[in-house]
Amino acid sequence: MLAVAIVAVCLLGAAQSGCSATTTPTGVGSDSQVKSAAEADDRFARAFAERAVDRELEGVGTVSKLLTDDTDGAEHQRFIVRLDSGQTVLVTHNVDVAPRVRGLGVGDTVAFKGEYVWNAQGGLMHWTHHDPSGSHIAGWIKHDGRTYQ
Repeated sequence: MLAVAIVAVCLLGAAQSGCSATTTPTGVGSDSQVKSAAEADDRFARAFAERAVDRELEGVGTVSKLLTDDTDGAEHQRFIVRLDSGQTVLVTHNVDVAPRVRGLGVGDTVAFKGEYVWNAQGGLMHWTHHDPSGSHIAGWIKHDGRTYQ
């Protein structure tokens, strides 16, 4: 039920603003494999409602906050993304494995693919990079025409 409500609000907002739910996000590039914003947001809403862990998802959103790097163990670049639905997701990008997302700022659009893990704040995404051992599905972050993985 929550997922249906979130999708309805997203679609209503898209219709009122005159934008299409299938447009390619600005700054992401035409090669983006991200599904429509409404489809992606619905998948995140379902994952949140189901308290999912280890679910491969793709999304697109706006950076709402930059956080300090997590340096406990492997270093991770951290930032919060707000989806069109309003749900927020913490992105933790391993910069010991993949390049740091350069020039990232609040208000920037990013597309991302990785592994979702539920938490009460909206969830987090990790594995937004390749797997050096080749045993895990590769993730990525797209920002300003570049892919980081």
